[in-house]
Amino acid sequence: MSNIDADAPIETMWEGRFITAKRQGRWEYVSRSRGIRAAVILAIENDHVLLVEQYRVPLAKNCIELPAGLVGDGDDNSDEDASIAAIRELEEETGYRAETMEDCGEFYSSPGMVSESFSLFKASDLTKTGEGGGVDGENITVHRVALHDLGNFIERKREEGAAIDVRLLLLLQPR
Repeated sequence: MSNIDADAPIETMWEGRFITAKRQGRWEYVSRSRGIRAAVILAIENDHVLLVEQYRVPLAKNCIELPAGLVGDGDDNSDEDASIAAIRELEEETGYRAETMEDCGEFYSSPGMVSESFSLFKASDLTKTGEGGGVDGENITVHRVALHDLGNFIERKREEGAAIDVRLLLLLQPR
């Protein structure tokens, strides 16, 4: 299969601290700056899943998501291991610490527009260590939702005007 855009030069149209807008051939897309990656955490224990809710500026509304965070986003930790970032982010956002983080692989959420990938981790052996809520004014609300009630929870949140992250489809498959 041939693609006329594959060999076109990449032009940086704009670059900020966290994202870069690029053009290659006929395509315009966004990538993470400085090689920053993301870790997403699926934390299920005792038939409950940990979800977070936070305001997302691009959507202009709250969004229900799996806990997640950037890997190596600081100047002092650019070589951070993704599993370490996942453990840190889960505890910061939800107040739960995982003894085990299983790497489930690399995934792409919107490959027609964003080159960003994320590593998905499955957290287990959870211990509650605090309230969560994030850092630096993230104002994250933690939800511990019974898997059997997840569909109803999502519908209630939609009725309240919240957006729903596509990754929650992982949990909505028939059991």
